[in-house]
Amino acid sequence: MERRRLLAVPAVLAALAVATGCSTHDDKAEPSHSASSDGARDAVETYVDALNSRSATGLIKVGGVKDEAWSRQEAAQILADRGGREWKIKDVQIDHDMGPNTGSARLLAEGKAGKSLRDTFTVTREKGVWHLAVFTHQPNGKGKESSSTDKPAS
Repeated sequence: MERRRLLAVPAVLAALAVATGCSTHDDKAEPSHSASSDGARDAVETYVDALNSRSATGLIKVGGVKDEAWSRQEAAQILADRGGREWKIKDVQIDHDMGPNTGSARLLAEGKAGKSLRDTFTVTREKGVWHLAVFTHQPNGKGKESSSTDKPAS
């Protein structure tokens, strides 16, 4: 019986060593940084190109919204604030911290006049195409009520 215990101890130690050696330290796993080939970084670059060329159509496309009066109006506001400054991308970080189809993008760019542009976006992939959440004033839709946090009337 004692001999079985002695044989079991090295087997347990070997199993622990293999398990430890094969672990990928998932406890502290960092969000994955995307390669430019996954398209999320390309979406950020398309956004900067749309700003530089003052293209409302480009913003609407990268924003993944419908080309309607409200989106044209918001695109015009974005372009008035940031457009035409010859932004050069200094750094883009994409973190797939919300899943393989949703994440965060951090942009650092510098304009011709030396002014910096720092922005953070939510990036989403829909039907294989990456979009940036740059439009904030999307309509609720006709006939739909917005949700409320108020207590219902009794």
